[in-house]
Amino acid sequence: MALNRNDIGTARVVRVTAADGATSELLLVGEPASRRWLYWLPAMGLPAKHYLPLAEALAARGIAVALHEWRGIGSSDRRAGRRRDWGYRTLLCNDLPVGLSAARAAWPGAAGYLGGHSLGGQLASVLAGLHPAQTAGLVLVASGAPYWRNFRLCWLIGAAYAVAPMLAGLFGHFPGRRIGFGGNEARGVIRDWARSGRSGRYAADGMGDLEAGMAAFAGPLLALRLRDDWLGPAASLEWLLGRLPRAGITREVLGPDELHGPADHFGWMKAPEPVAARITGWLASHR
Repeated sequence: MALNRNDIGTARVVRVTAADGATSELLLVGEPASRRWLYWLPAMGLPAKHYLPLAEALAARGIAVALHEWRGIGSSDRRAGRRRDWGYRTLLCNDLPVGLSAARAAWPGAAGYLGGHSLGGQLASVLAGLHPAQTAGLVLVASGAPYWRNFRLCWLIGAAYAVAPMLAGLFGHFPGRRIGFGGNEARGVIRDWARSGRSGRYAADGMGDLEAGMAAFAGPLLALRLRDDWLGPAASLEWLLGRLPRAGITREVLGPDELHGPADHFGWMKAPEPVAARITGWLASHR
């Protein structure tokens, strides 16, 4: 599904192609007046265009933003199904590198940061561990590890990590749209995600353990938590940050007063100016 002009506003669209021929649209917003750009990874199942308000708020402050599109979602020409499957390895090793290369080509000489929301923040952290020399820093918003013990109603969360791969196997893909959680995800993505949820560790089929690289990342990191976010509680965020012991971590919490609305997992996206202001302030302190 291609984006139309009404969807993207002033964003530039770059069609990127992975080694296996899969294509998607990378949205480039703004110019790096501050000599910084942010490569943004969406939450599970969310199309890139949902983050245009955040990107535009950052661009107005001199931070250019590239919005990544997950394989199988939005403008991607692939859809998960019984005959088409992929996992974290494909996302990390095939899709993200070509998007990042396009962003570097668009903004040569500027420093590139990785950032993301929810699962996007997790995979940004993993990617920073895989490519530390190419990552100036990390920005996490409403993110955290999915480990079941870190949540209220942890028994229910733990059960979900057992059921989700079974559902994906039954349908040929995870039917996120039907059940109201995530998108229609590939079986491999759900296997890797559920494994982390059950074990508390990051690993991927075909890649093995991912935490050694995460532990070696020593760049600056901003972790923004939403006060009332039950999908990203403090314990979940701290578990993720614990996988990054050498990072220079700045922790901040945003509440409803500052956000002028709900301080939850998705509510901030409707009016992201406060989040953009926090990110910009943090970046300014790391010149």
